[in-house]
Amino acid sequence: MKTNILGKTGLPVSSLSFGASSLGGVFHPVEEDEAIRAVHAALDCGINYFDVAPAYGATRSETVLGKALKGVPRDRYFISTKVGKYTDPASYGEDTLDYSRARIRASLDESAARLGVEYFDIIHVHDIEYQGRRHTEWALGEGLAAVRELKREGRIGAVSFGIYPLDLWQRIFTEYDVDAALTHNHYCLNDTRLLELLPLAREQQIGVINASPFGSGLLTDRGPAAWHPASQAERRVALEAAGFCRRQGVPISKLALQFASQHPDIPTTLFSSSRPEAVCRNVEWHEEPYDPQLLAAVQAILAPVMNKQWDYDAAVDHLQEADTAPPQLPEHQSLNPQNRTL
Repeated sequence: MKTNILGKTGLPVSSLSFGASSLGGVFHPVEEDEAIRAVHAALDCGINYFDVAPAYGATRSETVLGKALKGVPRDRYFISTKVGKYTDPASYGEDTLDYSRARIRASLDESAARLGVEYFDIIHVHDIEYQGRRHTEWALGEGLAAVRELKREGRIGAVSFGIYPLDLWQRIFTEYDVDAALTHNHYCLNDTRLLELLPLAREQQIGVINASPFGSGLLTDRGPAAWHPASQAERRVALEAAGFCRRQGVPISKLALQFASQHPDIPTTLFSSSRPEAVCRNVEWHEEPYDPQLLAAVQAILAPVMNKQWDYDAAVDHLQEADTAPPQLPEHQSLNPQNRTL
């Protein structure tokens, strides 16, 4: 697989990268052996960058990824995890945000133990916009300083954020010295606003990681999970686009993956899967050119939701107010809105 340099990190990352949220069962029940095979399939297909977080599956994603990478030479892969957001396994997604220096340093130690690594190529400060942005300044102050300290100590290679809002990205790109940026839902069939950031990214040599090619499940035949902030009318628009694709003989998920992953100025696009066959399928799709006429027709259908600013924070609140057990969702969907690295 083609590799691209991830900005000033200097990392030659594969053009498709692997989001490990699915390994923690956040999409559907997962057989650990199969999840481990999915990681090995990604390695065999040429994927060399893996991203995870302690919040995914309440640490289970990190644990399973660590088992999968055990015995794999460290020079075969780059790895990132996140700090600042932690999920209670007993509450189906209830999150704690803590950007203190002490918690970030402890979090790195805990993640290293679960993953079986001593060094992280990238650390992303996670979801600083959540809970009504009450913790944003904390994250940009003490949190960012703590991660920079870890870089100076040689425990990590690069400093990054993993967030959604475009205005926060613009602020970070112009006011803060970061090496990389993990964005989600900003370069997919229904949202191309990442293009607004690319000139700044080039100027600052920030390595952009494009996550959520499937639009948090919106760009699939099954549609998004119940937590997705799209209204019923907006969901019908996406289903209309999916139906149109089916009639043309192309799953909308295929077009979505191709479009999101083939922009020449985006170094890597990150998807998630716990099934080896899905990993290999996505790699095959990525390497095939898409039909520009089909793309234009689908984006015309998606016009009512194009560049829609979704309120994922409110989606979390809605999820946490529910008093039922989590539904069993298909692989492209997620119970927790931050598990959007699809």
